[in-house]
Amino acid sequence: MKYITFAIPCYNSEAYMEKAINSILPAGEDVEILIVNDGSSDRTKKIGKQYAERFPSIVRVINKENGGHGDAVNSGLSQASGKYFKVVDSDDWVDEDSLMKLLEVIKGFVSEEEEVDMIVSNYVYEKTGVEHKKVIHYRNVLPQNEIFRWDDIGSFHLDQYILMHSVMYRTEMLKLCQLKLPKHTFYVDNIYVYYPLPHVRRLYYLDVDFYRYFIGREDQSVNEKIMISRVDQQIYVTKSMISMYDLRLIGSKKLRKYMINYLAIMMTVSSILCIRSKNVENLQKKKELWKYLRQMDYKIFLKIRYGILGQTMNLPGRSGRKVSSMAYSVARRLIGFN
Repeated sequence: MKYITFAIPCYNSEAYMEKAINSILPAGEDVEILIVNDGSSDRTKKIGKQYAERFPSIVRVINKENGGHGDAVNSGLSQASGKYFKVVDSDDWVDEDSLMKLLEVIKGFVSEEEEVDMIVSNYVYEKTGVEHKKVIHYRNVLPQNEIFRWDDIGSFHLDQYILMHSVMYRTEMLKLCQLKLPKHTFYVDNIYVYYPLPHVRRLYYLDVDFYRYFIGREDQSVNEKIMISRVDQQIYVTKSMISMYDLRLIGSKKLRKYMINYLAIMMTVSSILCIRSKNVENLQKKKELWKYLRQMDYKIFLKIRYGILGQTMNLPGRSGRKVSSMAYSVARRLIGFN
């Protein structure tokens, strides 16, 4: 039995994909590794084939036309046979000791016939040139060493929101809720994390520093200049998330609050990218985004617009935009992202 399917979306990843693959291989026959070659033009396909030949019962290669990161995740999920599904980006890696502990927990679920929909663990910002790595943990928010529900969670800090790096979903649940990420779109990892949440009934948190999130490549999608150049895609993802659910129908008050706050963060990121672009057209797109939220759900709009983040992103005039930009810079340094 395969306890975890690891999908590794790869696009021209020859320079670093082996580190990601090698970090998972110590788990042996308990896992499957799906190398999803998303129409690469370098040696990605060849490297994947070599691993599949060396480890035929562990590694498989999915070769497909280029469709972007989300489409590569879709392909991996469609062929996943493991009990749980985990995405590892090709420039990231996982910690071996933490991997073994996670496998032990999952084996316990299987032997006791426990259905847990979502497993959360910590992730580490592996930022180039930074000696003390920022670890995102959930000790103050989530119960430890027990299965729990949404009503048992605490309040998340701004830097603690559950990202693709920290989450592992039950494969069958993802398939049943019909998760499908859009093609040729960046930042769909937010949809990947957000969309399944109302389908999650039972959760588990393991306090281990499992995922290693590399930050430092100039062509990385979270590089600020690149994010500004792709602000249309950030806005598209944010709008998709706004229109995904009528949040008033979410049964758990704590889950509803979490999802509203997640949307607030998405609105903030989209807004600040428009502001920092110093582009008149982008500033208009920012206005239109807030108008869209207002039209879709006026009550949610009021909560987000007049919350701390919403007010900070909508200060009037050029001086207001400067303050918003400064607040973002401070937050970026404190949290340690991009």
